[in-house]
Amino acid sequence: MSDVTQILEQIHEGDAHAAGRLLPLVYAELRKLAAVRLAQENPGHSLNATGLVHEAYLRLGEQSFESRNHFLRAAAESMRRILVDHARRRNAEKRGGRCQRVSLEESIRWIQSPDHILALEDSLSRFAAEEPRKAELVQLRFFVGMTIPEAALTLGVSIPTAERWWAFARTWLYADLEGENLKNS
Repeated sequence: MSDVTQILEQIHEGDAHAAGRLLPLVYAELRKLAAVRLAQENPGHSLNATGLVHEAYLRLGEQSFESRNHFLRAAAESMRRILVDHARRRNAEKRGGRCQRVSLEESIRWIQSPDHILALEDSLSRFAAEEPRKAELVQLRFFVGMTIPEAALTLGVSIPTAERWWAFARTWLYADLEGENLKNS
């Protein structure tokens, strides 16, 4: 059993000091994942990797986790929500923001605007309702920047399965985003 898994169990059992031992063990990995994701944002983004990691860690709060992979998946979800919330705030109507739908192919070239993040978030939410495990893969790949092998390991699936899921998810999201473009035309 890894140190992270042991500490997660101690937190679940109510050890008040265990949470303080968790962050140093996972901080470097979370910071790396956040830096990869934020490197694809527009220059001058008001969030930095350190801030994103700290915010994600705080949002994870008192949740209990079964394993290191479960913790990393929850952290990926938390980072995704932080970035989406940030984009929504920046595009609030009072600031003149308007959502614009884009194709997934454009998105995969690393979305550069909050409008695009919001369009993908809407589509990803619909996808998650139908295919939750595949949506987790998209979150790990897109919002955290994991490779297929890293995401497969985190999700506990084989690399070929992750590759099939990724191909399916890209196709589904592309079709959904294109359908939204037609509706908004």
